[in-house]
Amino acid sequence: MSIPLSPQGPSGANKDNGGAQQSTSPGGKTGAPSSAGASQAGGWAAWLLIGIAIMAVVILAAVSTLGGGNGSGNGGSGGAAGGAAGGAPGSGETVTKKIDVEGMAFVPNSLEVAPGTHLILEVTNGGDQTHDLKINGAETGRIKAGDTVTLDAGVFNETTVGWCTIAGHRTQGMELTVNVAGSATGGHDHAMAPAANPHVEVPDSAKRLQDPGEGFQAFDPKLNPAPTGRTHEYTWVATEEVREVAPGVEQAQWLFNGQAPGPTLRGKVGDKFKITLRNDGTMGHSVDFHAGEVSPDAPMATIEPGEEVVYEFTAKRSGIWMYHCATAPMSLHIANGMAGAVIIDPPSDSDLELADVDAEYALVASDMFLGRKEEGADPNRVTNGQFDLMAFNYYPNQYDHRPIKAQVGDTIRIWVMNVGPDQPLSFHVVGEIFDTVFTEGGFTVKDGGGGNAKGTTGAQVLPLLPAQGGYVEMTFDEPGTYTFVNHIMTNAEKGQHGKIVVTE
Repeated sequence: MSIPLSPQGPSGANKDNGGAQQSTSPGGKTGAPSSAGASQAGGWAAWLLIGIAIMAVVILAAVSTLGGGNGSGNGGSGGAAGGAAGGAPGSGETVTKKIDVEGMAFVPNSLEVAPGTHLILEVTNGGDQTHDLKINGAETGRIKAGDTVTLDAGVFNETTVGWCTIAGHRTQGMELTVNVAGSATGGHDHAMAPAANPHVEVPDSAKRLQDPGEGFQAFDPKLNPAPTGRTHEYTWVATEEVREVAPGVEQAQWLFNGQAPGPTLRGKVGDKFKITLRNDGTMGHSVDFHAGEVSPDAPMATIEPGEEVVYEFTAKRSGIWMYHCATAPMSLHIANGMAGAVIIDPPSDSDLELADVDAEYALVASDMFLGRKEEGADPNRVTNGQFDLMAFNYYPNQYDHRPIKAQVGDTIRIWVMNVGPDQPLSFHVVGEIFDTVFTEGGFTVKDGGGGNAKGTTGAQVLPLLPAQGGYVEMTFDEPGTYTFVNHIMTNAEKGQHGKIVVTE
């Protein structure tokens, strides 16, 4: 509040008269000095009263502003009413705002406040998995589905962005922006901050695909026959562990039973499976079996650390089927290792009956994304599809350094599952033609048959989009080194590459 000042100086003198008010006699002579002194004293007294009035008004305005916030965002008696009216509250006010979590979003995802606002947030998790919120240096901690947490987010003097810190949730859109009126974006967690972990630079391709050393043990691709019995019960544990994912590169992987890919299940049409999944990790996990025909509501639900879920299904159809963690973002959980294969043998008296072979192998093809050691695949790179490496069984080029072995005359069957999460696969073996190719429910060629002429044709690739699977069969007629690749060659050169060494 301001009060207009008189055009006179502090003494009340008329400035046009040289700053001193003087009385004159009818004859034009200057009046007595005592009259001038009294007038000057009266002017100072008037201005003193005006000054006191101004100070009182300022004090009343300050008290009104500070007292206006009542913790509810209503502006309080005599304060700014912006909180109640939906506008920006007054500076220095304490305001409470309600924030809901819906799916992978904060609702609302932005707030408007004035500089100096002290913000209290009531965050309700209306989603189906655990979330949190970090903003302005304050954190809610983990909020379970259905719970509400009150967060004292502190004072805001510049536009600030907060987010859910659980891996991958920010890249799915879980950001909350507090816009401060008249301010530029600033602060350590402002809008221009990176939305995810910075990409971890690694040595060039030759080094990250080099021989991992004498102590390295490749993931065993050997596939055992289907077990006897018609009911198969397993307990799996979900964990997050730092492991070597490429030569010289260690980072967190998210695992079923301590391995990536997860355990390969095998059975026959009509077999029953009961999988108990226990979550010993630090975030929500789940499992989705493509081989199961069940309502996903309960068995595929996300379970929080310390919880478990039971997934039961009867295998009604033969083939190779993907399974994976179904917790959002699924791409990140798959990229970090939570995927695998279920192989269901067809009935022995059916047209799909498996032929006798000398050996069977299982290869799970995947895209690989690098990130910070303790956090795993970089969520932002996963969201943008910026893969760094490619692999069979989640380690690039491992079967170049630890080849599969066979002998001349052997017929082998290789089951292939492409878990992605994004890239297609064109599976090819250099120097061989596939006698049999089965994919997604049927044969494209069987026993090299072309009509009634057995052995007159074959196939050069098994093409698979993400979540597709199949198998190929081939017989080795000569010794040598037979290289298997993704014939999308740039992906083969990033690690989807291996060898079958055939001896006499």
